[in-house]
Amino acid sequence: MPDANSPLLQVQEVHKRFILPGKRVLRAVNGVSLALGAGECLAVVGESGCGKSTLARMIALIEPASAGAIRFAGDPIESLRGEPLRQLRRKIQIIFQDPSSSFSPRMRIGAYLCEPYINYERLPKKEAEGEARRLLASVGLPEDFVSRYPHQLSGGEQQRVVIARAMALNPLLLICDEPTSALDVSIQKHIMALLDRIRRTHEVSMLFISHDLTLVSGFSERIVVMYLGYILESLPGAGLGEHAAHPYTRALLQSVFHMDKKQNEEIAALEGEPTDPMDLPPGCPFCPRCDQAGDRCLQEMPPLREVAPGHKIACHQYER
Repeated sequence: MPDANSPLLQVQEVHKRFILPGKRVLRAVNGVSLALGAGECLAVVGESGCGKSTLARMIALIEPASAGAIRFAGDPIESLRGEPLRQLRRKIQIIFQDPSSSFSPRMRIGAYLCEPYINYERLPKKEAEGEARRLLASVGLPEDFVSRYPHQLSGGEQQRVVIARAMALNPLLLICDEPTSALDVSIQKHIMALLDRIRRTHEVSMLFISHDLTLVSGFSERIVVMYLGYILESLPGAGLGEHAAHPYTRALLQSVFHMDKKQNEEIAALEGEPTDPMDLPPGCPFCPRCDQAGDRCLQEMPPLREVAPGHKIACHQYER
């Protein structure tokens, strides 16, 4: 374990390239660096295709990084194989967008929840079943759900079961990859409240992937905004609407509907489509959609620079 002053997770200049037919190269993640402290929640936000889920899959070692380094609890992990990788799985858990994809339709919920206890803790089946019932109760579900099949549960109930299993072995890092976007709006609030309670109760670190800035602003200490594989802004979650400075971040905020919007307040759609990631321009990737872009923006990618304590931005218009 790192000392109290060291990040739990460090991602350093990570890249991901996919080689497509015809030897075309898809640059999904471009030199991303971030750090996550123990017990902290960091949100990574952006439109579909920005690379946020690919970044999460690299951190979870589902996808190998093409370049760069990933350190967990002070140790490099990107080259782990075999038993060391298996043991890391109990420390890093991931919750996916569609809860139904996590289940075998022929496996009862109880068997699904027993697996980590049998495989990692070597518990007898009866003891593992007792732990499965405890897990269900911890996420607000009846203990008799152990005998049900996944199709007998609603989407929100399925996601609660997935969260329960992810927490079974007391991980240090929980990666949440759009865990509420497949659920009804009425259910999203309950799942977010459950995740927040789990984070505070278990002091688990969270990497929260989302496309919705307003959803994560009150939940995360820090927010990273990605676009076409690059980080364009990194800032505290508190006071997001006041401090967001990058044109892309502000456009995302203005394009989101939320219940406390004034009746005459317009929802400004983000115009245009992202550039083809296989044909990125030499300058800022957001330049073709930015109403503030200048000649320098077309030619030179702005560096990610600190403009205030805890606030970084990659934009030529905010150089000081």
